[in-house]
Amino acid sequence: MPGKEKLGVIAGNGKFPFLVLDAARAQNFEVIVVAIKEEAFPEIESHGAAAVHWLSLGELSKLIETFQREGVHRAIMAGQVKHKQIFSSIKPDWKLAKLLLSLGTRNTDSLLGAVAKVLADEGITLESSTALLEPLLAKGGVLTRRAPSEQEQKNVDYGRGLARQLGAFDIGQTVVVAEGACVAVEAMEGTDAAVERAGQIMQSLAGDASTLSRALTVIKTAKPDQDMRFDVPVVGVKTIEVMRKAGATCLAVDAGRCLLLDGDTIFAAANDGGIAIVAE
Repeated sequence: MPGKEKLGVIAGNGKFPFLVLDAARAQNFEVIVVAIKEEAFPEIESHGAAAVHWLSLGELSKLIETFQREGVHRAIMAGQVKHKQIFSSIKPDWKLAKLLLSLGTRNTDSLLGAVAKVLADEGITLESSTALLEPLLAKGGVLTRRAPSEQEQKNVDYGRGLARQLGAFDIGQTVVVAEGACVAVEAMEGTDAAVERAGQIMQSLAGDASTLSRALTVIKTAKPDQDMRFDVPVVGVKTIEVMRKAGATCLAVDAGRCLLLDGDTIFAAANDGGIAIVAE
């Protein structure tokens, strides 16, 4: 009797890898996890995978050897690997070093796209990171008790254009807007840090006589040609908490192209904080 089909999960940080692991097990896959030492949560060890292998971010050869030894031919990248890790003290092995030297640019698309090609050449197909998580993709419309106000909607409309241009250059996914002015854009620091920075900028403004609202609107979009195998926009309760502290009152995401983690908790947190969430 044939065994279960194997699925590899390359686990970065956050809750995303746990959700993929749960969904894969529910669909009767035998899951082999390669956990990134610099990123993955230690709890992944006890989450029901058939095997968990801890590798450094620079060990591309070992990643391939591990999957081949385990008989893995399909894999999913799940969880964030911070882009700034490229410039950290991580030492790439010869295969990753060769790949890095071959790249004209080292943005997310070029780097992860090159890794995906290397894996494919070695008989390992990298699949959509959302393939098992369709129910978590944002549905279109207003997702919270409160809809965006007229000014928030203007911010969303303006911010979407900015975010899409940002995404086209693969710089980041998020812009933060107040009263039709761009306050912050995301680069390597990530969404939450960009929102925090926007909050600090607004709090640093002197006086309280301005007639312009300082409430922030956060717009997080997929890239125009988003590769759903990796770097898919993800929002969870933590981002809502960061928004509350920063004075952000509205979040806009792309319908069908952003994963909303933490179930109904994310909507409860937004409602409690008076934050509107809309997907278009």
